[in-house]
Amino acid sequence: MLMQQDEIWGAEAARTYDTPGTGMFAPEVLEPAVERLAQLAAGGRALEFAIGTGRIAVPLSQRNVPVAGIEYSPAMIAELRTKVDETTIPVVLGDMATATVPGTYSLVYLVYNTISNLLTQAGQVACFRNAARHLSPGGRFVIELWVPELRKLPPGQQAVVWQSEAGYIGLDTYDVLNQQLVSHHVRFGEGQKAELFRSPHRYIWPAELDLMAELAGFALESRHADWNGAPFTADSRSHVSVYRLPG
Repeated sequence: MLMQQDEIWGAEAARTYDTPGTGMFAPEVLEPAVERLAQLAAGGRALEFAIGTGRIAVPLSQRNVPVAGIEYSPAMIAELRTKVDETTIPVVLGDMATATVPGTYSLVYLVYNTISNLLTQAGQVACFRNAARHLSPGGRFVIELWVPELRKLPPGQQAVVWQSEAGYIGLDTYDVLNQQLVSHHVRFGEGQKAELFRSPHRYIWPAELDLMAELAGFALESRHADWNGAPFTADSRSHVSVYRLPG
């Protein structure tokens, strides 16, 4: 049975989403992303699709970048509201492929693989078009996304372990016919206790992402392997792609 996004990103997921100082909240992960986005905003306003609990939006707003957001999960918005109020970071409840926010922006961004939460190609194309709808001429749309690890799949195998450490295993199970996967996050407690969190995704190759951008009127401005600007190569596990509308 296909998992629904509102079932996945409920109160429990929102309550445990933040991991201050570690994981995607570690300074070496968070600070380069915020720094780069502040540069790309170029003194203008920023809009975050799937703003979540404000991992990026809160520190970005503290850099004097006005930030607004779109978020599908009321529980995630409620968690964000424990950090900042509506006047500081206004958020519209809705789908990032269709929801609109008042005004225009110099930057729209989607981080940490979130575009893959849209489970159809049509939905992902609509997300690009929604970004273009919110941007002023010359505005940028930034996407952080992982590269599908299909090269690690030998014939007959459907799963890839992408992280294994004390107390945690992360693995993806692929449906290559339909370009879908499910991410499984297994955290181990004391004794025989374990906790499983799963989320479905539609994976996207960089070339397909570029075509989606072109359909929405964007051109690729840059692509790097990370927020620090490392070169993107055939061995890169993720990328930060910056698309721009004509000026």
